[in-house]
Order: sequence, then structure tokens, then C-alpha cells
Amino acid sequence: QVQLVESGGGLVQAGGSLKLSCTASGGTFSNRAMGWFRQAPGKEREFVAGIAWNGANTRYKDSVKGRFTISRDTIKNTVVLFMSSLKPEDTAVYYCAASLTIEVLQGAYDYWGRGTQVTVSS
Repeated sequence: QVQLVESGGGLVQAGGSLKLSCTASGGTFSNRAMGWFRQAPGKEREFVAGIAWNGANTRYKDSVKGRFTISRDTIKNTVVLFMSSLKPEDTAVYYCAASLTIEVLQGAYDYWGRGTQVTVSS
């Protein structure tokens, strides 16, 4: 059974950093693009960052450019989202997902993790 499991969420003060990891099991994701999405209370889930299957291309939501970095380790089947200069508005549940290509629309992703909570205090 294919599974994506996120980890690394937690509580951090504004200006701090967190590293989220997503580990895939039960299948091969080396040929898939991976994305991170987030959903804040009362808001729709939104695209945050994506990385191509070979890591050659990345894409970011405008508000996280320069603060977040996505990377992947295909041998370990892991995707990492490093978040720095965190702001209270970054507070959300963060999800990783797999797709054929980098897409901003969540409908393009066919595998999802359960999410990990990130809370940024002011």
C-alpha cells in the first residue's frame, strides 16, 4: 500500500525555522513530482512548493519564495521542505503529495499524506 508520511511539524516562534520531511513507502516515487500543500483553519488547501521527479525544477508559492526550500532524496524516497523566517500566517497543516508533474492544483495529485501541523507564534 502506497503511503506518504509527513513529519517535523511543531510550534515555532516567528522568525524561526522548521524542516518538514515526507517519506514514501509501498511504491516508487522516484519518477514522480512531489508537492507540499498547506491548509489553514477556515481556508482552502493551497500549493506551497513542488519539485520535479529528478529535482531539476522547483516551484514555489510567491509568499514563500526565498524562505522555503524544497529538496528530495530519491534513494531514501524522501522530500524535505525547509522553512525559514516563518510568519504567523504560515500556520497550517502541511501535506505532501505525489503527481506526474509539478502542479499547483491539488486535483493533479493522486497520493497524499495525512499532514503535519505547523504553528508559528507571534
